[in-house]
Amino acid sequence: MDLFLDLVFVFALFRLSQGLLEHLNWSGAFQTLLLLLAMWRVWTATAVISDRFDSRRPAIPVLVIGCMFGSMVLAAATPKAFGEHGLLFAGAYVAVQIGRSLFLVIVTRGDKRQRLEIRELFWYGVSAVPWLAGGVVQGWPRGVLWALAVAVDYAAIRFRWPTPRLGRASAVDLSVSGEYLAERYRQFFIIALGELILTTGLAFTSDGFEADRSAAAAVAFTTTVLLWRIYIHRAGEVLDEAVAAAPDPSRVAVSAFYAHPVMIAGIVAISVGDELIIDHPLEHTPPAWAAVILGGPALFLAGRAILEYEVFGRVSRNRVAGILVLAAISPATILLPPVLVAAAAALVLAAVAVSDAARARGRPPEPPSPPG
Repeated sequence: MDLFLDLVFVFALFRLSQGLLEHLNWSGAFQTLLLLLAMWRVWTATAVISDRFDSRRPAIPVLVIGCMFGSMVLAAATPKAFGEHGLLFAGAYVAVQIGRSLFLVIVTRGDKRQRLEIRELFWYGVSAVPWLAGGVVQGWPRGVLWALAVAVDYAAIRFRWPTPRLGRASAVDLSVSGEYLAERYRQFFIIALGELILTTGLAFTSDGFEADRSAAAAVAFTTTVLLWRIYIHRAGEVLDEAVAAAPDPSRVAVSAFYAHPVMIAGIVAISVGDELIIDHPLEHTPPAWAAVILGGPALFLAGRAILEYEVFGRVSRNRVAGILVLAAISPATILLPPVLVAAAAALVLAAVAVSDAARARGRPPEPPSPPG
């Protein structure tokens, strides 16, 4: 059931990257970020159901499938969410979030878990106001209202769902299996990499297999492999241990919740860059193209550094160095064709991966020690 749910989000991430490709500017980047954060919130809220409830109960698969359908509608409305389909996107989001919470409030009657579901239902009701209002208005007010709605949804998690008469959720209320959580995050990350493979494959087969396009496809595939390697080594492998070892496991879980969308945003940008370098490998590189080709890996490394800090209580210097090198080489990209810009970004990622491997050989694996 968990993997079945994830299938919808391959489509969702693909639609996000295509929307950014069509609106490759600051406004488009801002809009894509808001839509990504909305989709991430839907996925995370639905993904934990299987950990908190017995999926053998017939009602739970029905609930997850209903959320899947709502998520598919959400993804379908994404390309024109800031246009004619704004109310459809907002309505689908609100329907999934409130509908899931209301369903769980009903099925947990008499169960102590109902308190958390009531808190979530309350805050989804609060954020529904700017979501739906944003779907009705046009232009920049929609962006402002939806940014407010996203802020409400994410702040509610950070402050543990403070609700009238119920107060904040306790650590017991928010308890989650570290093993399950880490596995689900890894699965979603693989799903995001699958979207990269999909984009690369579609772009590569769309217009011949010339040498320059083949080289660009090879660079794109190599970048995907390097992203997987850097994510997994080593914080991605031991996130479950970090959650279990933390004095407050829910705090580490919430921090991981914030770190992953930064990495996923980087992958969405890389996906756009992959399509550009395959379709136009040897053309001039406009600044907007360079921004996604280099900015995507930088965002990924930033999110990966946040995750590493939560697991080990420190950040490897090679992550910071990689971001700085990507920023330093960006001015020179106006002189290079897109495929070489992407190759330079891949070399930076390769250096980070090699540094990780060298450090792992030089000392025994360190245990998770998340910051207190």
